[in-house]
Amino acid sequence: MITLTAGEIALLVGGELLCDRDLLISKAPVFDSRLATPGCFFLALKGENADGHEFAADAYRNGAMFSLTSQRIDGPCIVVKDVLEALSILAAFVRKRLDKLVVIGITGSQGKTSTKDLLTHMLGAVGPTVAPAGSFNNDLGLPITLLQCDDRTRFCILEMGARHMGDIARLCEIAKPNIGVVLTVGTAHIGEFGSREVIAQTKGELIASLDKDGIAILGTYDEFTPKMASQHQGQVILFGEKADIQVRAADIEMREGRPHFDLVTPAGRDAVGMRAVGAHQVANALAVAAVGTALALPLELIASSLSTAEISSKWRMELHESADLLIINDAYNANPESMSAAMRALVLFAQERGGSAWAFVGKMNELGQTQAPQSAAIGALAVELGIDHLVEINAPEYGEPVGAMVIHQRPTIESALDLVDYFAPGDVVLVKASRSQGFEVLAESLERAWKEKSGVDS
Repeated sequence: MITLTAGEIALLVGGELLCDRDLLISKAPVFDSRLATPGCFFLALKGENADGHEFAADAYRNGAMFSLTSQRIDGPCIVVKDVLEALSILAAFVRKRLDKLVVIGITGSQGKTSTKDLLTHMLGAVGPTVAPAGSFNNDLGLPITLLQCDDRTRFCILEMGARHMGDIARLCEIAKPNIGVVLTVGTAHIGEFGSREVIAQTKGELIASLDKDGIAILGTYDEFTPKMASQHQGQVILFGEKADIQVRAADIEMREGRPHFDLVTPAGRDAVGMRAVGAHQVANALAVAAVGTALALPLELIASSLSTAEISSKWRMELHESADLLIINDAYNANPESMSAAMRALVLFAQERGGSAWAFVGKMNELGQTQAPQSAAIGALAVELGIDHLVEINAPEYGEPVGAMVIHQRPTIESALDLVDYFAPGDVVLVKASRSQGFEVLAESLERAWKEKSGVDS
């Protein structure tokens, strides 16, 4: 963060200064008191289950210089009407000060975090790069990420999520992105938006926010995203797998569940062999290559970065192997598009290893009235792909037994662990559900139970 005094911050956000005005702030704020360190300040946020004002003293003891609060506390603070609004004002000021900073905004119904990880790896080889931790993609996470930038930062990557129309436009007012990336318009959160058309309008807010010198990067994997080009007067770069696309993948092959392809851009052609798992990573890689193309990076650098990058965010197609059993932990989230991609990767791994394919699936939330038919469609896809076992945990909406596939219905995570007795060496297990289902616990429990059965030390 650029260095500011408490007095300057109070003036910027219109707050009541109840601490030494000369306190120097050189680090981005935190909202977890345990993460406070000297040089930062603490955000006293009121949530459904906790009030940050109660932890301000802990933050101060851990090094926070003061707290940004919505009420007076017994300790150094700046009191404002709305902590989140004040945070946004401060982040917008810092963004304006850092006029040489290149901000890349990423949105889409799926793939934002994986794309962010791949892009961070590539841009980190070019210059100092700031990117969000985890999925910091809302009114809290985006300003905090932006405030981590200082005069040395060359690139800032920002994920932009949305629950309602106008959410992304509001984030763009803060971030003022130079490059806007829209990956795809899918059905994630369709229960809140009502239709894919509304989702597309919301994602398009990122492109509409760009000034004429900005660059729009658009996927070609759905009918909505390419049309967003009409919302931008400046440069547009399309990415995809068709022959007439500016940044594309040719000769795609899957080896050990990982994509290999030729990257084709206006600068030429180069080979990419990804470490990331799943055919769906091709689209994410192409989005990153398009950003590299927009920034005029050498093709060799782009291709080598995509070949060496790994997905660092937790519970996204993580591979855990023990005693010849492979567990794919993709428990972070689920929607029809990502569920389909994960199942296709599962089948590829099982085919290569010669074992059975087990898909442990839970509810896909936020699909509204489409949840039942969308889940049934995934169940039908599992049959079509030849998955051997579909384990439905509190999710009978995936369907009844069809053909050779065996369906196991279990009410809870705990009740599904008995299926470990039927695992065999060479089998591949996928664990996937919406984040609220807590399937990371299932993945850990299955691995632990298999080790116990196989006599492998933990």
